Amino acid sequence: METPAELRYTTDHEWVRLDGGLARVGITDFAQSALGDVVFVELPAVGLEVTKGDRLGEIESTKSVSEVYAPVAGRVGEVNEELSSAPERLNEQPYGQGWICVLEVSEAAVDEAALLDAAAYEKLTATD
Repeated sequence: METPAELRYTTDHEWVRLDGGLARVGITDFAQSALGDVVFVELPAVGLEVTKGDRLGEIESTKSVSEVYAPVAGRVGEVNEELSSAPERLNEQPYGQGWICVLEVSEAAVDEAALLDAAAYEKLTATD
């Protein structure tokens, strides 16, 4: 399983790439593997205001349905429309073309200590 060191993770298996006031969000390699073949992605609406832990959308696979949660608070500034016609991107490139949305956040609103680093996430998934 791939766990890029430059990302932060949640216990709900989302990843976040923080870049100033932006946070790109997706699901982890571990999550996509557990889900199996993804067949549909419900994306959040651009402009949606979320707090940490709010529901961002839903992923349907051949095995189950799973919700995606906001790893940080912010406003949805962009969504990956490609997932509407190619949901398999979540399986193929969970850390690349399989991103779900970009949240606009203030750096002050991001509690990096509440997010897991790669080593802590790997430890979490080793026991799941």
